[in-house]
Amino acid sequence: MLVDFSAPVAASPAEAEAAAVSAEQVGYDGFGAAETKHDVFTTLALVARATERISLQSGIAVAFARNPMTVAVLGNDLQLISEGRFRLGLGSQVKPHIERRFAMPWSRPAARMEEFVAALRAIWQAWATGERLLFRGEFYKHTLMTEFFDPGPNPHGNPPVELAAVGERMTAVAGRVADGLLVHPLTSVAYLTERILPTLREARGGALDDFSLGLSAMVVLGADPAQRARAEQAVRGQIAFYASTPAYRPVLEVHGWGELADRLNALSRRQEWAAMAAEISDEVLDAFAVAGDPATVAAGLTARFGATIDRISLYTPYEADRYQLAAVRSALRTSNRS
Repeated sequence: MLVDFSAPVAASPAEAEAAAVSAEQVGYDGFGAAETKHDVFTTLALVARATERISLQSGIAVAFARNPMTVAVLGNDLQLISEGRFRLGLGSQVKPHIERRFAMPWSRPAARMEEFVAALRAIWQAWATGERLLFRGEFYKHTLMTEFFDPGPNPHGNPPVELAAVGERMTAVAGRVADGLLVHPLTSVAYLTERILPTLREARGGALDDFSLGLSAMVVLGADPAQRARAEQAVRGQIAFYASTPAYRPVLEVHGWGELADRLNALSRRQEWAAMAAEISDEVLDAFAVAGDPATVAAGLTARFGATIDRISLYTPYEADRYQLAAVRSALRTSNRS
């Protein structure tokens, strides 16, 4: 299991660049940047120039805020700049954000994503081979590519495409057309083993060879009891935020917590964030997060995900102590070798 470092969600491009340099120096295998307050491709372009070894991932870039051609160009350029170290992580986001924040169309997200990736690969194939670009789908049509706009074959090949998914339809799409799945942080062992893995195996004809599973795992860390308490409260709030989204209700239903999802959704509509966090019991917290000192957290992550997850990073919706994070990474490395 490879250990990646995720940039803080609110980090500026320059802050993410500095974090990536530090992550490479201390031995992380990969670096991921999310698309929240800043453009993820701009951030990773800086990171690619500042690092030499560490792999880079957009975790995630919002696919439906763009189109296959723009993503093909961005992915190709980052693969060039990083000299083959880029992993293109894509996600759909949810309907309100696509329609109301990005003013882009939303319909049948699983089918749209499957076609998006097919179009993306068709564009890369045209550049690699010089063949005529002729992609006609239900959602996207790309039929024009002149020499002036054709970058030609990428000497490092195309970056792998990894899709974020929660529901079984999008998970099946990832199994059919992607090179990997980005497992959502709101994922329990039960949901992973009962829903995600069977869906992937069915989509891929039974085997998961040459297919990567990555997880950003929620953890509760703190150098002292006060820090641990603040971290735990932040994680409870993050679990409540995710669980209030109707699209994530199936994750809770696996545990018989469908009513909790409904209560959280109602509270979120009233923006009662503190009340939402209070709804997260110790049982729910334990299902979605691992808490303890670094050795305990590393052991817990290995026990839960060591047999299934290929790449793992630590999801800390609070200001985590970097020495604690480094200690978890070291302990995970030791566990992987044993």
